[in-house]
Amino acid sequence: MKDVNAVLSVSMTTRAPREGEIEGESYYFVTLEKFAKTVNEGGLLEHAKVYNDCYGTPKEPVEKSLAEGKDVFLEIDTQGALQIKESYPSAVFIFILPPSLEELEHRIRNRGTESAADIEKRLSQVSGEVARLPKYDYCVVNDVLGDAVAKVETIISAEHSRVLPEYATEIISLFSSR
Repeated sequence: MKDVNAVLSVSMTTRAPREGEIEGESYYFVTLEKFAKTVNEGGLLEHAKVYNDCYGTPKEPVEKSLAEGKDVFLEIDTQGALQIKESYPSAVFIFILPPSLEELEHRIRNRGTESAADIEKRLSQVSGEVARLPKYDYCVVNDVLGDAVAKVETIISAEHSRVLPEYATEIISLFSSR
């Protein structure tokens, strides 16, 4: 992404790190007890159990980045997205889809990070995830990565030009003072 005023939120998870993942960069890897404590203390914007593990978005770094005027990207499942939509209704939601179910299966299997049982469980839940698509603002099909990135960049650019009702009156008055 060419927008330097944007950050990717780092999620917290109870699952074990995969090869090559870095603590604090890929995820915050925590115990179930630490995760539950963070939930109970209100330290997560959203949280959900996904495919046998818990995932959540730490609240403090997101709120800090937003206060600094940055765009914050959350890479989360649909359960978490719907929770965020309740708390932050003005947030923009982009559903990233693979070009087909077959391609999704191919991508997951080629990662080589999940057991056959985990892959089957994940694939069995895809229709439920996709059924939540109408709750999102946009949908981008990730068929060719560069094209998908360009579409997301276009969405971001358009959203930065959106007329927000709370500022419209003020802007109109600035240009109507003659």
